[in-house]
Amino acid sequence: MARKPEGRERTLAREDWIAAALHTLVEEGVDSVKVFRLADGLGVTRGSFYWHFKSRDELLGTLLETWEAKNTQAILRRAHAPHPDLTSAVLDIFALWVDRALFDPGLDFAIREWARRSAKVHDAVKRADDRRVKAIAAIYRRAGMPAVDAFIRARILYFMQIGYYALDLRETIQERMRYLTPYLRGFNGEEPDGNQVASFRRRYLKRAAEERSRTA
Repeated sequence: MARKPEGRERTLAREDWIAAALHTLVEEGVDSVKVFRLADGLGVTRGSFYWHFKSRDELLGTLLETWEAKNTQAILRRAHAPHPDLTSAVLDIFALWVDRALFDPGLDFAIREWARRSAKVHDAVKRADDRRVKAIAAIYRRAGMPAVDAFIRARILYFMQIGYYALDLRETIQERMRYLTPYLRGFNGEEPDGNQVASFRRRYLKRAAEERSRTA
C-alpha cells in the first residue's frame, strides 16, 4: 500500500497534477509529460505523483478523458439541446469556437499531435470526431434536411473549424463577427435570423471588450 506523502506533498491534489500535465501537453507536447519534470515544476518529489497515480500511463489516460469530457462533451451537449430553429442551434455551436472556456482549441490540437504517434490516441480522436459530426448532423436533421445532406453540412461546419485551428488563423473577434452572417448562410443554406445574429455579435464583442479592459 502506498504511503501518504508528508508535508507540502500531502496538500498537492490529483487535480494539481492533471492541470500541470495538461499545461505541459498543450505547450510542449506529450513527450514532455514526464513525472520527474512535472514534479520539478510543482516543487515536489515524485512520491506525491504516485500517491495519486499508479503510473505515467494512467496520467496520460486521464488527460485523454479530460479532453473528451471538456471538448467533445461540450459539442454534444449543445448539439443535442433543444433549439427553436436552425440559426439558434448553429449559433450555439459557434459559441464554442469563440469561447475558450467552453472549448479548448489548444488542448484539441495537442491531442491531435499526440495522435500522430499513438494508435490508441488516433483511435480516440477518430471516435471523437465521428461523435461530434454525428451530433452536429442531428441539428440539420431536426431542421428537416435529408440524412446525407445533414451529414455533409455537419462535416463542412466541423472540419472548417478544425482547419481553422490547424492553420492557426489569427482573426480578431471583430473579424469573426463580421463574417458571421455569411458563414451561417453558407453552413445552413438559408438566410439567418438577423436579430439572433445581432444578439450573438453584441454578446461576444462586449465580452471581448471587457477582457481587454481587464488586461489593459
